[in-house]
Parts: sequence; C-alpha cells; structure tokens
Amino acid sequence: MAGKYFDEFEIGQVFKHQPGRTITEMDNVLFTTLTMNPQPLHLDEEFAKQTEFGQRLVNSLFTLGLAVGLSVGDTTLGTTIANLGFDKIDFPKPVFHGDTLYVETEIIDKRESKSRPDAGVVFFEHRAINQRQELVARIRRTGLMKKQGERGETGQP
Repeated sequence: MAGKYFDEFEIGQVFKHQPGRTITEMDNVLFTTLTMNPQPLHLDEEFAKQTEFGQRLVNSLFTLGLAVGLSVGDTTLGTTIANLGFDKIDFPKPVFHGDTLYVETEIIDKRESKSRPDAGVVFFEHRAINQRQELVARIRRTGLMKKQGERGETGQP
C-alpha cells in the first residue's frame, strides 16, 4: 500500500504532497449544488461582485475535502482503519476559481490505541497553500491507523 502504517509515522515528519490541484468554476458550482448549499457567495457572480471579495468564493467544505484528499496517497491510502474526526479547521484566506492548492501534512502526535492492539492513533495537520504561497486552510485530523504487519479483512498485510 502507498499509505504509511502507524509504526512508520514520526512526530514532526512533514509530507509535501504532489501534484497540486487547480480549482475550476465547475468544481465549486457542482460541489455547492450537490451539497444543497444555496450560499450566493459560491453561486451568484453578480452578488459576489458586490462583496469585499469581488468574486465568488470556493466553498470551504470543498477546500477541506480537497486538502485531505491530496494527502491520502502519501499518508493513509490502504492503511487507515477510520477517520476519527477533525479537531480544528481554519480558513485564513479565501480560495477563488483558478487557484491552485498544494498540500503538506505534518504528523503532530501519535499514540497507541487504547482499545485496539492492532492499531494506533495519528494526529495530522494538513496545510493547504495556494500559488501565491498563502495559507488557505489548516486542518487538524485524527486517524486510526493499522500497525505494520497487521492483517486487514482481505488477509493482506
């Protein structure tokens, strides 16, 4: 598997994920309408022109999902048991159509699972940075990760 096992993560370790992803108008409009969010800041260009941003904003939940998604290949692909939750999410700068996001993940803590000897808990901080080197999202997330050598349901290590 491409993901890392609990044993392979080290506190302070930083992953710089590639590739980045350019967000299109279609991404934003489709995500916003699929999730039934009628916020005109995401959908109505004329409304958005009258705001302090002067244009539509990318839905922050899309930004959240994209930032976590860009991290999966290097960190949790095939080695995660469960996403346990999000502790803190910040969006210090807006994201606009045409912005390209790059993500890095830092391992901020880890511990043995109290209930599962085959797993450990890893605390991730994902940071999304745009093409202007501005931090646009910071996400703290907790995952329950397989330990190396433990077998999953498929019987594969």
